[in-house]
Amino acid sequence: MESKFDLVKNYLLEIGMPIVDEDKKEEIVVVDDEEDGIKNLIVDCEDSILVLEQVIMKVPKNPKDLFKRLLQMNRELVHGAFVLDDSGETIIFRDTLQLANLDKNELEASIRALSLALAEYSSELLTYTRN
Repeated sequence: MESKFDLVKNYLLEIGMPIVDEDKKEEIVVVDDEEDGIKNLIVDCEDSILVLEQVIMKVPKNPKDLFKRLLQMNRELVHGAFVLDDSGETIIFRDTLQLANLDKNELEASIRALSLALAEYSSELLTYTRN
């Protein structure tokens, strides 16, 4: 029987996501699709959920209304959300999916939602780093 980790890896390969790193023991893979803005997307099998996380940027020293704007952006996202890491210093994109009934289309939709969010909001997010 195929493990959930192997299933996720196979799905990623089937949808054309190159795996650039892997930790089989921790059940983590890292994928890149720089053409779509995906760089070091961490895909982590955690018990019953699949966690997808990609670093977006450091929180600027003077974030002004950045956090309000991130919440507004989250409202428009199809999957996932822009969130802060545990330290509160880095903005990441994060999505979680149930592993029990995960299918390839669901995983692909989550990754494509990240690509779409980056295409739509990356220029705007970069303006906050210049302040």
